[in-house]
Amino acid sequence: MKSLIIIPAYNEEKSIEKTIADIRKNAPEFDFVVVNDCSTDHTLEICKQAGATVLSLPINLGIGGAVQTGYLYAEKNGYDYAVQIDGDGQHDASYLAAMRDHMEEKKIDMLIGSRFIEGEGFQSSAARRFGIRFFSGLIFCMTRVRVMDPNSGMRMGNKKVIHMFAASYPKDYPEPESVVAAIQAGMKVEEYPVIMRERTGGTSSISPHRAVYYMIKVTLAILVERFRRKEYRK
Repeated sequence: MKSLIIIPAYNEEKSIEKTIADIRKNAPEFDFVVVNDCSTDHTLEICKQAGATVLSLPINLGIGGAVQTGYLYAEKNGYDYAVQIDGDGQHDASYLAAMRDHMEEKKIDMLIGSRFIEGEGFQSSAARRFGIRFFSGLIFCMTRVRVMDPNSGMRMGNKKVIHMFAASYPKDYPEPESVVAAIQAGMKVEEYPVIMRERTGGTSSISPHRAVYYMIKVTLAILVERFRRKEYRK
């Protein structure tokens, strides 16, 4: 099973080296690519010094564009599985092999690493947990599929998901919207219990002054996605 780790990175100079070291130590059977989203700090130089494969975008595309670039790379190079992890050190690479094996055994299309199934490790702030519960409830109302951690950036997909997201991926705050897109396309989506760490560096794309915009934008995007034509359903 040819497997790829996609690491979208924007100004992650404080944590990207540790993220790469974690992958090499705990997921050595996975290839990985860093998608440098036009960082203005030393992220690119650190990745090159670490010997990482890097795709450097000429302009800043945001998290959605960076992740889609990774899926395009995965499809072009014939990967069977692709998993997104953040460059900020929150995600533990030691879970990846078990997640892939679980997907293979249970014939799952997308598997989301969830911090809320067992409730261990870093659980995010109270405000963020409120937003996560809101989107979890909204997704259940729209799809009848329960996803406890729809905002998780740790998600693994098989070839069907790679093909789908290489062709089209939400651009702005994409995690909850992409979950709905996968479910609407007939994909089997489940969660897997993981322990996440607190961010070790960088700045979240969801700042306090953008929180209201984030809630409204993602809610509308989920509602629109719910009623889109299921163009990927086989």
